[in-house]
Amino acid sequence: MQNTSVRSQDVPLRLREEFPATTYEQWKKTVEAELKGAPFDKKLLTKTYEGITLQPIYCQKDLTQVAHLNSFPGFAPYVRGDKAAGYLTKSWDVSQEIVGACPSEFNAVARAAISRGLTAINLVVDQATRKGVDPDKALTGGVGERGLSVATLDDLDKALDGIDLSKVALFVRSGAAAIPFAALLAALCKKRNINLAEVRGCIEMNPIGVMVLEGQLPHSLNSGYDKMAQFMTWASTHAPRLQTVCVHSRSWHEAGGSAVQELAFTLATAVEYLREMNRRGLDVNLAAPRIRFAMTVGSNFFMEIAKLRATRMLWAQVIAALGGSAEAQKLALHVRTAQWNKTVLDPYVNLLRTTVEAFAGAMGGCDSLQVGAFDEVIRTPDELSQRLACNTQIILQKECDLDKVMDPTGGAWYVEHLTDQVARLAWALFQDIEKRGGIVKALREGFPQAEVAKVAVEKLKSVAQRRDVIVGINQYANPKEKPLARNSADTTVFERQRHDQVKAYRTAGAGGHEHYTMLKKLEILLKADKNAFDACVEAAEAGATLGELTRCLRAKDKPDAPITPVILRRAAMEVEKLRAAVDAAAARGARPKVYLANMGPLAQHKARADFCRGFFAIAGMEIVYAAGGNVVEEVAKKAVESKAQFIVLCSTDETYPALVPEFVKAVKTLAPERLVILAGYPAEQIEAHKNAGVDEFVHVRVNAVEFLANLLNKIGVTL
Repeated sequence: MQNTSVRSQDVPLRLREEFPATTYEQWKKTVEAELKGAPFDKKLLTKTYEGITLQPIYCQKDLTQVAHLNSFPGFAPYVRGDKAAGYLTKSWDVSQEIVGACPSEFNAVARAAISRGLTAINLVVDQATRKGVDPDKALTGGVGERGLSVATLDDLDKALDGIDLSKVALFVRSGAAAIPFAALLAALCKKRNINLAEVRGCIEMNPIGVMVLEGQLPHSLNSGYDKMAQFMTWASTHAPRLQTVCVHSRSWHEAGGSAVQELAFTLATAVEYLREMNRRGLDVNLAAPRIRFAMTVGSNFFMEIAKLRATRMLWAQVIAALGGSAEAQKLALHVRTAQWNKTVLDPYVNLLRTTVEAFAGAMGGCDSLQVGAFDEVIRTPDELSQRLACNTQIILQKECDLDKVMDPTGGAWYVEHLTDQVARLAWALFQDIEKRGGIVKALREGFPQAEVAKVAVEKLKSVAQRRDVIVGINQYANPKEKPLARNSADTTVFERQRHDQVKAYRTAGAGGHEHYTMLKKLEILLKADKNAFDACVEAAEAGATLGELTRCLRAKDKPDAPITPVILRRAAMEVEKLRAAVDAAAARGARPKVYLANMGPLAQHKARADFCRGFFAIAGMEIVYAAGGNVVEEVAKKAVESKAQFIVLCSTDETYPALVPEFVKAVKTLAPERLVILAGYPAEQIEAHKNAGVDEFVHVRVNAVEFLANLLNKIGVTL
């Protein structure tokens, strides 16, 4: 029999005619009915740390005020990317930080990474090198610390041995030593007969960023600007593919700031650089292309995508206002995954966090990407964790084909609205900074630091109250996990080796012709003014060390007064302190114990018992989840016999008036020192339960960190 209900292939579907359209008002009315009287705004609207209220659903009407909506990839204001073909012609650079203190060790790791897909070397130097100090002159603890030790041309030659700088980009986190490091690089290129015009990447000058992070520069800001202008001018002529300034948002992000603050303060820093370069005669069309942005990205997926898109748009807006060309308005954008949300406990979850962040970076249109290793907040990443980090973004490119699409979130009502909101709020905050006289004056007043600290306090409070979930930390904790082994951080032997190597290098040719030539070059550098960078390169070619170059550059200078630096944090740190204190107590033979005294049938106690098990697990305590009992004296006796310091009564508000006085009396009679905690917070009963002897109340609104720290302190376990 023929099935007449099957639609003919020739008859088109007309769903709009067959199904009536649903309006927003109809949808909202249905939702309000399902909420059964609960306020719509309270249940379905979400207020972010940026001051943006997120709607549960977005419509076309939400885009009426979005000015950038009709823009295309490759066209101003570049919110959709600065290339018309997106990643189709060139994917983003896989730019991983290479870990290795010794030049030869660094080289081995870098070459192995390049063979496995790395296209850009992210070179992080150690503390001594960042400050421009040679190993034989450095204070203890700064040599080889989480970075490469570079003092001589030979060091750099060994570190980059066999690496084709015309094919592999080089991004150098050089701190306050960008000029001497760049001079060593230029000297190395001459030594190898490498055409500097083919070298691409960025030797990062970011003096304001150093101030924000460390509180003070080792030189004056004004002299730093002078050197920045000289370096920019030199690079524009000799190394046009090499950028010389990188404005990092990391300090603001890792201090706990919002996406709006991060963007506004980063933009204000870049504008300050443009202003100072203009005062030194550099046109915006020369200066702007020399500047790179490095934005840190967290796991708030859509907010981070919006932040990256807004960054490009606002930068284009700034450059256009300064008379910059369409080409100068294009922003080079590096993205790095965050450390704010990474954890020491349950560390493999960090792999998932960085994957989400890398995904956001690619969707937001980064030009290069660094994925942090899952163990980087615990120890120096090992080979496995570094390879996993690198492969994360290679999978996004090669298996997920994210480099085959152009601004895939473009046109989405939510993303476009959010991009517009982030841009507007960041622009308003940026204007506030400008009214205060610019970012440096604002920093000296402490305004940005204080604003970020306010948001950080809010975020940390939300973590402590478990409103913001950190998996494995304040929710779904595993108190039985074994922590990752920490590798040794003792650099004493390496420091001594580097001290002896550089000292021997410095004295090897003393009194000879080459040494005399080097001293003459340093003398020229000391007297140099406008051509200081050229003189620096010549001295580096003659054999001057990075520290010697630095001392000459700063000979006529002195540091400015310090500012208040930002405080870098991690959201999980306070909870991790609880676990560390409990683990230390366990190592001494006495892990704090919690006994869940469950009264009544399963349905009566399960919800609160399950909550309490998860709650106390975040501190790593031993938890006894007892079967439900019906006789108060028996339950109390078992609780005391368990030797648990904390006894938690779990039942319902309705049963508590009868249960609590009898239960507390039974426990305190047998063991007066035991702490009795009630699961829940029945507001009308609180005073009665306190009078009956209840010591604490555990519930969803409690600040878990403060509560647990207080409990531990009562039994002599201190954080």
